[in-house]
Amino acid sequence: MKKHIVLIVISFSFLISFLSCADNSNESNKRIVFAIPSDVTTFSPLYAFNANEGNITELIYLGLVEHKWDGDIGDLTTSPMLAESWLWSDDSLSLTVELRNDVYWSDSVQFNAHDIVFTFDLYSDAKVNSRFYGQFKNFYTNDDLSINTQKSFEVLSPFKIKINFNKNSSPTLFDISYPLLPKHIFEKTPRDEMANAEVNLSPVGTGPYKLLSWEKNQFIKLVKNENSIFYNESIIPELIFKVVPDYNARINQLKNGEVDFADEIKSNDVDALIQNGNIKIESQKGRNYDYVGWNNIDPEKFANNKIEPNKFFGNKNVRKALSYAVNSKIILEEFLDNYGELAVGPIAPIFKNSINQDLEPVPFDLEKAKQILENEGWKDSNLNGTIDKNGIEFSFILNIPGGNPLRNYTSTIIKDNLKNIGIAVSIESVEPQVFWGNVFARKYDAWIAGWMVPIPLSLKPFWHSDLKNNPVNLTGYNNNEADILLEKTEKNISKEEMNNVYKEIQNMLYNDAPVTFLFWKDNITAYNKKINGVSIDPLGVIHKCWNWSISN
Repeated sequence: MKKHIVLIVISFSFLISFLSCADNSNESNKRIVFAIPSDVTTFSPLYAFNANEGNITELIYLGLVEHKWDGDIGDLTTSPMLAESWLWSDDSLSLTVELRNDVYWSDSVQFNAHDIVFTFDLYSDAKVNSRFYGQFKNFYTNDDLSINTQKSFEVLSPFKIKINFNKNSSPTLFDISYPLLPKHIFEKTPRDEMANAEVNLSPVGTGPYKLLSWEKNQFIKLVKNENSIFYNESIIPELIFKVVPDYNARINQLKNGEVDFADEIKSNDVDALIQNGNIKIESQKGRNYDYVGWNNIDPEKFANNKIEPNKFFGNKNVRKALSYAVNSKIILEEFLDNYGELAVGPIAPIFKNSINQDLEPVPFDLEKAKQILENEGWKDSNLNGTIDKNGIEFSFILNIPGGNPLRNYTSTIIKDNLKNIGIAVSIESVEPQVFWGNVFARKYDAWIAGWMVPIPLSLKPFWHSDLKNNPVNLTGYNNNEADILLEKTEKNISKEEMNNVYKEIQNMLYNDAPVTFLFWKDNITAYNKKINGVSIDPLGVIHKCWNWSISN
């Protein structure tokens, strides 16, 4: 009798276990779990500053138009999203947009033209201080850079709007390519309280997904939005963004199936992930480059509102010599396993028609570097191993953000390289937030960092000498001829002419060497083979993931 009872208990336990496993398997086919290194602080496009926040808000909020990356031409194509159609005026200074009349917010309120006016007013309001503040120069604006909505917008009907641009502008569809916000939700919050308002954590959007739950520092769960124009039965029901701060933990969870998707995979983990058998690897040519920043201006003088050449890096020939002295190739080969390519300038190779194909990476040539420096008066006059000029030894601190193995490795290589031409380098690792604050304040002589090239392509904010209006010209680069060309990139000129201008700018930057361009980094992504339809492009690793599917 006892034997029969034991068998029944074992059989029952096995059945429960089997049903549980079957249920878990079934559930896993209804969701994708993305591993993210840190939690978000907002679900609002107003303040979505980092990549994770951008990826998630893109799934919740839609814009008038959508952009797709065409790899064949290396550029974007544009098609309607919440707009149904549009028509430019003969002078290209007004745009009349017909809106879809079947768009509803996730709370079932209908989207209309007043949401558009409200959104642009909110984004441009100095009190709100959104991430888009100051980007609306083509509109009619007030002294505080906010949009003059009375001049800029005419609501012709609930589903038709006319957008007017100022007479000196060269507008494009990118000027209206912003995620749209629900007026009836955000208008309840005072503008000067917006940054810390609860409305940023309770999103109401038109996108294919909506927020179901958020456990801080644990996970974010999105479910498909039945009110979205993209809703259909085949859309993956749930997307979970699991916070896994430790990189090695993300890799292990990817291997054992706890998470389904992770990006920014290190090249030395690729082979082990492939051998797992359940994981697929994709490598995407990126738009992130690493560089050595040489402060072209004197940091101490700049702190006192004066601009004078940096005693080391104010001379373009010296900067060029430093570029010859840095062995970027060994970093690319040994640390990145050639998942990337050497950089010649700030335009990513993915922009096929804009990149200057005539430029070659600066070769590693210590003898040439020494000769240039000697020609500029830098010699080891006291034979102590460090070159000097006018009593000043060529010795400086190279600052790097802490906790970044690639930057640690790169700084060590550069220190050794420059030692071989008589330059003494001390490496200082700084907490990232402090590091970037000092870089933007131009407090450092030299630093190593990375930058992402925007889409659509934009160079003027990063290289124009007007530092007040272009604060991300971090090196203080100054070239009047380059300024003229950079200003031209914001004019309404043909694609062909624009590409030629970009090539000229690259040539100037190549010769002036305001920074040493190191390499472009590929983005390596790993995901479970159960996911189908993944198409990773420069717009983002989960761009349009609502088109993906899951195999049973």
